[in-house]
Amino acid sequence: MSNLFKSLFEALKENLSFVLVSLAAAAAIAALSVLAEKTLLKGRLNKMTPTRRTATCAMLAAAAGLLMLFEFPIPFVAPAFYEADLSELPVLIGAFSMGPTAGVIIELVKIFVKLVLKGTTTAYVGDFANFFIGCTLIVPASIVYHLKKNRKTAALSLAAGTLCMAVFGSVFNAVYLIPKFSELYGVPLEAIIQMGAEINPHITSAWSLALWAVAPFNIIKGLGVSLITMFIYKPLSGLIRGHNA
Repeated sequence: MSNLFKSLFEALKENLSFVLVSLAAAAAIAALSVLAEKTLLKGRLNKMTPTRRTATCAMLAAAAGLLMLFEFPIPFVAPAFYEADLSELPVLIGAFSMGPTAGVIIELVKIFVKLVLKGTTTAYVGDFANFFIGCTLIVPASIVYHLKKNRKTAALSLAAGTLCMAVFGSVFNAVYLIPKFSELYGVPLEAIIQMGAEINPHITSAWSLALWAVAPFNIIKGLGVSLITMFIYKPLSGLIRGHNA
């Protein structure tokens, strides 16, 4: 554990700009979640004891961290270094049960669970990016769902979250992640773009890579996680809250 935090500290020192962007984004996401719960969702969230809430967040974060270990590419959509997983599934279940702030907490703890179990292969840049992009799915979806909790709203909320993740993920990749990946690994940006062009000839730049590869990648991932959530959330919700849903 001490080695993990030591390596994390060293990596963060080497990527000061990324640290500052990460802190600002994390603060904005947390503030949005708290503001939504105090205004739009006031009186709409399920009541849970602090002990049960903490235990539930920990359990779901552990499950999400484990799911992060099982990554898979989406062939014919994006280059192989883009890998999907189902780790947002427990996070969505937690956010639907306890609200967007709980979802953000589970999403963050999930990353640390994964780092403890597997470490990092991206100097922590990919891990923190997973947190931010995951939150762009979790936070909008949970806010919309808690406004009027029914099956139709759940479907709309998941569609809204998937759209937000696709848009945010594409912009974030084009502006920051793709150039950062090139810098960290010494891979020319042109070589990364060429990997995308081998899948889709429309890809000729970082922005077109984000548009033609990252966006559909996130849409497919979001729709997959959303579909599973629609099937399993209702049976699990009563168990999580300690009473019949």
